[in-house]
Amino acid sequence: MDFTWQDGERTIRFGRGVIADAPALLGDSYTLLTTERAAPMAPDVVQRADRVLHVPSGLVDALAADLDAEVGDASLIVALGGGRVIDVAKALAGCRAGARAAAIPTTLSAAEMTIVHRRPAGREREARNVRPAIVINDPDISASQPAGELAASSANALAHAVEAPVTIFTSTVPTLAAREAIRLIDVAWLVDGEDPSYNGRTQLAHAALLSGYAIDTTKYGLSHVLSQTLVRVGGAGHGQANAAVLPVAIGALERRFPGRVDPDGTLTTLARRLAARAGADGIRRLGVDEAELDAIADAAAQRADLAYTPPAADRDELRALYAEAW
Repeated sequence: MDFTWQDGERTIRFGRGVIADAPALLGDSYTLLTTERAAPMAPDVVQRADRVLHVPSGLVDALAADLDAEVGDASLIVALGGGRVIDVAKALAGCRAGARAAAIPTTLSAAEMTIVHRRPAGREREARNVRPAIVINDPDISASQPAGELAASSANALAHAVEAPVTIFTSTVPTLAAREAIRLIDVAWLVDGEDPSYNGRTQLAHAALLSGYAIDTTKYGLSHVLSQTLVRVGGAGHGQANAAVLPVAIGALERRFPGRVDPDGTLTTLARRLAARAGADGIRRLGVDEAELDAIADAAAQRADLAYTPPAADRDELRALYAEAW
């Protein structure tokens, strides 16, 4: 599959080998944010950049604040990396009048498709949220992770697709996109115990793009509050956090919307398979101490987006879900 999708102000280029189109899409002047793992995947993009900045591990708001001065007055900030790198690029573009972000994803995070991101620490009020104006999704790059990491990233995409059809902002088109994403993820991981094939990785890249489109329109709810708070407060990796909590989140969403999420249990089974393949079948596998669950539940209970999948989970339910996922 190969396509160019003009979606409002953004251009989305998808297909194997489309990284070759990067020079024409990105132009001659941009600042590149990347990582040691990602940079070799698109050497021409690195070579053509005016400035190359490496994004370390950490939280997006703090990382964006640290890199703010180095980015200077760049009018195009390109991210070559996973969700953290892309969100930092979005955050930095949002601090600059007229600046745009572009994204070349190296994971299935779908951050390249969303307007949601943290703003740079200290500049929260003046910054704006942006979504990348240029997306170059080449499955040779975006679905390039080793199988275990790919499974965790697949769980992230699956979480988007599961939640999008049931938030209070949902509508027909994102629901259709989400359902197709679920189908593609299921087909890609169809044979239990085997890793996705070459074609399966293309299907996963496509699924991530569709699930990101869906969640960008419908916003986040219970599943993402559980996983994102586990990352921010508990220090878990983003993909693995999604994988660990998604099976219990699916159950909680099905209880809220009977027959609309997982009436026959097939999604829960898929989520558990992904969690096991990712080495994230339980929060205990992520290096999070059980004693931290109270603080994580306390923080999660403060999230306003719990109301987007009503009834909003209270602190007791959140703590019970974390315990179930333990």
